[in-house]
Amino acid sequence: MATPLSDTSLSPLKTIAVVGLGTMGTGITEVLARAGREVVGIDISEAAAARSVAALEISTAHAVERGRLTAQERADLLARVRTSTALTAAADADLVIEVAPESYEIKHQIFRELDGIVRPGTILATGTNALSVTRLAADSARPERVLGLHFFNPAPAMKLVEVVSSVLTAPQAVTAVTDLAVELGKEPVAVGDRPGFVADGLLFGYLNQAAAMYEAKYASREDIDAAMRLGCGLPMGPLALLDLIGVDTARTVLEAMYAESRDRLHAPAPILKQLSEAGLTGRKAGRGFYTYEAPGSGTVVRDALTPLDGDTLTAGRAVRSVGVAGSGTMASGIAEVFAKAGFEVVLAARSAEKAQAAKARIGKSLSRSVDKGRLTAEAAAQTLDRITATGSYDDFADVDLALEAVAEDLAVKQQLFATLDKVCKPGAVLATTTSSLPVVACARATSRPQDVIGMHFFNPAPAMKLVEVVRTVLTADDVHATVREVCARIRKHPVDCGDRAGFIVNALLFPYLNNAIKMVQEHYASLDDIDAAMRLGGGYPMGPFELLDVVGLDVSLAIEKVLHREFRDPGLAPAPLLEHLVAAGCLGRKTGRGFREYARR
Repeated sequence: MATPLSDTSLSPLKTIAVVGLGTMGTGITEVLARAGREVVGIDISEAAAARSVAALEISTAHAVERGRLTAQERADLLARVRTSTALTAAADADLVIEVAPESYEIKHQIFRELDGIVRPGTILATGTNALSVTRLAADSARPERVLGLHFFNPAPAMKLVEVVSSVLTAPQAVTAVTDLAVELGKEPVAVGDRPGFVADGLLFGYLNQAAAMYEAKYASREDIDAAMRLGCGLPMGPLALLDLIGVDTARTVLEAMYAESRDRLHAPAPILKQLSEAGLTGRKAGRGFYTYEAPGSGTVVRDALTPLDGDTLTAGRAVRSVGVAGSGTMASGIAEVFAKAGFEVVLAARSAEKAQAAKARIGKSLSRSVDKGRLTAEAAAQTLDRITATGSYDDFADVDLALEAVAEDLAVKQQLFATLDKVCKPGAVLATTTSSLPVVACARATSRPQDVIGMHFFNPAPAMKLVEVVRTVLTADDVHATVREVCARIRKHPVDCGDRAGFIVNALLFPYLNNAIKMVQEHYASLDDIDAAMRLGGGYPMGPFELLDVVGLDVSLAIEKVLHREFRDPGLAPAPLLEHLVAAGCLGRKTGRGFREYARR
């Protein structure tokens, strides 16, 4: 019979057993030992236990070399760790953390054996990120003392720890483990029991969509990964991250998520099954989406899918002058980029006053670069001199590339392209910076659709390195080659994608943001906890709600609607909470209130 929690006071969690000494278990062991805990590392494999000890010795030796530990502190730390191949070694533990393979049968067996070994007051924690904590607790003799404790890899470096309670978990157990996480220097986030919890619940849906995008041959693996690194500031692209996590692990997590949500976005992409069953599980196997130097290596080597450098059969058209249509932040940023790269730029707006104001904005931006030592005063003056501000698109008559950055309204863009068709010389490339509208619809507004292409810059254009190059079924090869050559000249990284809603970045980013909104809508986690989870556990530069408020909730809703309309997937339908906030005029930072409130300037 389970001991009521009130009958036995909780221990201060001084002695902790870690069951499973793979990479994660070894990392958790190091974190605990560094914090002064006595640690018992347990693994059925003597070799795994020996590797764990060796890894700990190497890691702490490096810490001494870097001045983060003294030799005596290292010796004391290593003395606090002992290993065993028997679960009975956990008999005196105040807390047991299980990080065995992601199999319910294995974990259930461990918990059942621990029930007969540990003291009545011992807390049992599982490190699962996909299996049901509630089910493990219900099958235990002490359900009130079972919870989830989800560290992130590498455990010594990653700050996030998700503390997962089931409906059976006693609050005192949650408090004790949360306090421990704080003492370990971690940021604990309290979450309920559902597959993936917060961080992986959002992350794996995004990874799954990236795998499906690659499987559909919409974009190359290199372009998908570069797009998310350079367009969103992520430390790794999604396909490289799947290889690091393990393709088989990702498939397991997604299967668990789909079993609960029945959301097609969580149904594992078939390529994950194909790679898993072929043994191509990522870095650990030496091959997954990419090929690696050796099993366990992070060094990517060339394979049959690696693009050849300079693999261009078609020569581009000559581009010496560029016309930029628009007067907003994006238009002025793009004009600055081209002028800095030595192009003659015509900046046209609906009036001469708007064009001059945009040029003045560029002048201020260049002055800031001079103040920061990034540009000389002479170079800034020369850059500004290359820009001609005008209130008439007739001045685009001689440009080699005309690029529009006007309002994200298809009718407005089509009207502008009809105008460009009339004023631009034959052979001029016509480009749109749209982030969500069909490029081909702009092309069809002209008599030369073969000359039209998408060049999706990211904001702020002078700083962001990515350009999504969007060719339609009508775009000529030499137009595509021209834009890629131009990207190289302005020092941007081009990624190729087809003309479908969201291209690469927005097609992967906005469903992730929408799913975060659904988590709050369902009262699963708070805004702050979700933002912290994705910054600390996913390596995102901003949490989803920080980003939504920056982008603008109205802009986000418009993109979500476009994605839903294009792909007809119920899982892409905008979250009602987003629609309600937009209807209430809460559009983010620009209105002083979105998901959070901001001081009005």
